[in-house]
Amino acid sequence: MKILHINVALITDAPGRIAEEIGKVLIDNGHQSYIAYGRYPRPTISETIKIGNYTDQFLHLALTRIFDNHGFGSVKATRKFIRQIDEVDPDVIHLHNLHGYYLNIDVLFGFLRKAGKPIVWTMHDCWPFTGHCSHYDYVGCDRWKSKCYACPNKNAYPASWLIDNSTGNYFRKKNIFTGLNLLRIVAPSHWLANQLKESFLKDYPVDVLPNGVDLAVFKPQAENNSLKIRFGLKNKKLILGVASFWGRHKGFDDFIKLSSLIAGDTAILLIGLNEQQQEGLPANIIGLSRTESLGELAAFYSAADVFVNPTYADTFPTTNLEALASGTPVVTYNTGGSPEALNQVTGVIVEKGDLAGLSGAINSILDQGKNQFSERCHERAQLLYNKEKCFLKYLDLYKEMLT
Repeated sequence: MKILHINVALITDAPGRIAEEIGKVLIDNGHQSYIAYGRYPRPTISETIKIGNYTDQFLHLALTRIFDNHGFGSVKATRKFIRQIDEVDPDVIHLHNLHGYYLNIDVLFGFLRKAGKPIVWTMHDCWPFTGHCSHYDYVGCDRWKSKCYACPNKNAYPASWLIDNSTGNYFRKKNIFTGLNLLRIVAPSHWLANQLKESFLKDYPVDVLPNGVDLAVFKPQAENNSLKIRFGLKNKKLILGVASFWGRHKGFDDFIKLSSLIAGDTAILLIGLNEQQQEGLPANIIGLSRTESLGELAAFYSAADVFVNPTYADTFPTTNLEALASGTPVVTYNTGGSPEALNQVTGVIVEKGDLAGLSGAINSILDQGKNQFSERCHERAQLLYNKEKCFLKYLDLYKEMLT
């Protein structure tokens, strides 16, 4: 089989890493893997196709900021990409994140309708079935179920500073994305699968295939104080938070508030902060920039006593899985698909915004000690989120669609 993945980034975001891991499984099983991407080139085992350039993406960004026409720029870049798809002639086209200022969805899907090739579409967020946003939980909006209008999330990614075109986008997407005979949707969580059933994509078959993580990288490590010593935390209990981008919907503000509620022998370490966010942090919060080293990230997970994910909008966060695989219990808000990774013995689920409940759950885990949870956390990851087992299911799906 020859599979072509399409995603905005190569490896540097969670969907990109998932495409890379599926590519490895394909190649290990004697198949071919191609990844087409918009930006952030990185070394990869798959063959790659770069879509567009900086100028094209800047113009697409401007089109989004002014006219709220995200997904409808990049006409020339997408037409060139379509010619490259014809040259590759894949057996299956696997879509990931199509947003990100690099593709024209109308041009792409016009080609897909004519090509008649099987299409797998892994939904990593909700952008495909809304008129604007990629996540709506944060603002409590359900207009996407019937018709988007007067978007309360207009200034959120992909932000429009002027025009609200959510109604027009909603119906254009509905027309573009529906009615394909050979399209199969994959949702990483049951929550997202249920959301899809209420959207204009409800007529497509949906498979729930949770994401997996590399258990050779993310695993319990022998206690090593060097990391804590490096940050002056040798005798501290460590609360860890990780995100690729810390916006309000990821709970950054809640960590700031939480810092005043934790005990003096406890510190918070946040990975993924930008320079501005790292300035003026409370004394008991250490902020670090994003790391692309999975080994370094795994060391942080393993050193932490508890992983906290106060997210307000998520489909199925990989960070929860990485923490569990590292033997670290998780405390998360009851948001989207985030709770699905946990059970009663691997973490605690707290209602969104309940800081007292969040603090209490953290203290409960710290009082019991990480050792009470570590083995069962890792066992759950081994059972449910082993990347080889998870991504082999995609190969079965490809084969099923080709028969």
